[in-house]
Amino acid sequence: MSAPPNSISTALICVVDDDTDVRNSLSSLLRAVGYSVETFAGPSEFLASDAINSASCLILDIRLGEADGLEFQKELVESDASIPVILISGYGDIPMTVRAMKAGAINFLPKPFEEEALLAAVEEAVSRDQRRRAEVQRDESIRLRYDSLTPREREVMGLVTAGLMNKQVAWRLSLSEITVKIHRGNMMRKMQAKSLAELVRMADLLGVRQAPPNEQPVRDN
Repeated sequence: MSAPPNSISTALICVVDDDTDVRNSLSSLLRAVGYSVETFAGPSEFLASDAINSASCLILDIRLGEADGLEFQKELVESDASIPVILISGYGDIPMTVRAMKAGAINFLPKPFEEEALLAAVEEAVSRDQRRRAEVQRDESIRLRYDSLTPREREVMGLVTAGLMNKQVAWRLSLSEITVKIHRGNMMRKMQAKSLAELVRMADLLGVRQAPPNEQPVRDN
């Protein structure tokens, strides 16, 4: 039994299974390699907790008494829940596996499964979740930087990332080219953009890049 990297092993893993023995067994296995674990007897119990927002992986049994694990997975996807799901079942077949994977499951493991197979699937799920969380954090950081811009700096950013030169931006905003250069410099510094290409990517993410305009007159100095 190999332990996951330290950056991954601190993640929270949730197990939803109506079989107490399975819940306890999975909890013991995952805790033994360093994961935090919470277990639930069914979907309603899981949804009533705060774990859905903090979990990095959900191990979900397909047959849960009166509940259907595949339907619950579908509901999670439709509610924009981003938790990676590993489906497990003692009654798996090929059509069920295909349906699970099409619905976005990270993996489908038929019972009984090897410990190493489960741990590998969990590690993959947690890695994906950590990448997603890092992207969300990056996006939030970019939005905070954009919020720090003055209205004029935002205008300059929208026009510069649309492909306008400083002279064209100056004409559009009725400013001097020197003033545009100052706003542009301040804007690049606040956005922490090292290049125009990087700034364009940020503008696309924020949805503030203007469509390339028709040719505009350039005011002589």
